Amino acid sequence: MSSPLRVGLAGLGNVGAGVAKVLSGDTRSLAWRAGRGIEITAISAREKKRDRGVDLSAFAFEPDAMALASRKDVDVVVELIGGEEGVARALVESALKAKKHVVTANKALLARHGPALAALAERNDLALKFEAAICGGIPIVKALREGLIAYDIAAVRGILNGTCNFILTQMESTGRPFADVLTEAQRLGYAEADPTLDIGGGDTAHKLTLLTSLAFGTVPDLDGIAIRGIENISPADIAFAGEFGYRVKLLGVARTTPNGIEQRVHPAMVPIRTPLADVESSFNAVAVDAGAAGPFVFEGRGAGTGPTSSAVIADLVDVARGAIGPAFGRPAEQLLHAKRAPAEARLSAYYLRFQVLHVPGVMAEISRHLDNEQVSIESMIQRGRSPGEPVAIVMITHETSPVAVNRALKAIAASDKVFETPCMIPMEAA
Repeated sequence: MSSPLRVGLAGLGNVGAGVAKVLSGDTRSLAWRAGRGIEITAISAREKKRDRGVDLSAFAFEPDAMALASRKDVDVVVELIGGEEGVARALVESALKAKKHVVTANKALLARHGPALAALAERNDLALKFEAAICGGIPIVKALREGLIAYDIAAVRGILNGTCNFILTQMESTGRPFADVLTEAQRLGYAEADPTLDIGGGDTAHKLTLLTSLAFGTVPDLDGIAIRGIENISPADIAFAGEFGYRVKLLGVARTTPNGIEQRVHPAMVPIRTPLADVESSFNAVAVDAGAAGPFVFEGRGAGTGPTSSAVIADLVDVARGAIGPAFGRPAEQLLHAKRAPAEARLSAYYLRFQVLHVPGVMAEISRHLDNEQVSIESMIQRGRSPGEPVAIVMITHETSPVAVNRALKAIAASDKVFETPCMIPMEAA
């Protein structure tokens, strides 16, 4: 058996501690699979003495993570610091320049700097692995990069953020408002103290950027994603969705179109009893349309110590085997600069909710503005019968342009009979 793969581990949060625990235990099975041993030789973290539930005393400690890149007893640097700039970026660049492989869970870093880092790795015949950056323990990176390559992939859609899925699932099951469930998610550890990146859709966008690149062989294009979070979803919207036969999910969607690559993150109405609609709590799922190979759905825990550290270990096993290859499936210099599909070219049905004063003429006014933009209605629900009181009017449109719907909603919102900004949620096909 070859000499062990020597690991420098930067970042000892939950995932880093999980990796250390695995590699500190009985690794004979890993060595058998990898063809060689895998061992930690050095670690780095902000606090040395903090109890992380694993004995780290056998490893050299570096207070400065950058030192891992220059250690002669490190073959691969595992970067679990996070952030698209700062120490994380500097460490990954330095490690690759020093001829060391890199394994990372840093989706933000790769969404912004992935091609440059991949090119640097390729020039030095090194691995840049990031299975843990997308959906925790779900092996979606390997599937897109290596498994589903016989036919062109047409679309990737997914529930990529466990925090948002937990919140929406709880809102549906309890009827509680968004703010209450968010507080519970923070208490249970599903949401950060500052949850903006999760609930605003930014975390999903980082992951979708990488999925798009892997699926279509394109340069990661974070700025090309239209992003909307779940902050304005109400229990009423979730309840009405159920009446129409749908569930509300925060989706990341990427697909090829005649007009270019379409990338979007937003709440969507997903038909009940379909794979993505059935994903509950903090679980993630990715649905891939792989053309003639058929549809595939990957589901599992998208975060947490166990799933994410498992993905890191899987990447280390690949490195130990000598499985290097381009980070994004094709050489960095061959990644395509894809055209962005214009938003107005996409046709979709929409869920619309209006909170209005129940007086004569209000329905006619709404209909007039929709008709002016050639937005036709497939079905409608109206709640409340007390004249002069606020009532909800809910509609599902036929397929139409989002530009037309937005123009109609802007005109409707200007009415003195409308109490709040109209809600608009796209319908997503099963």
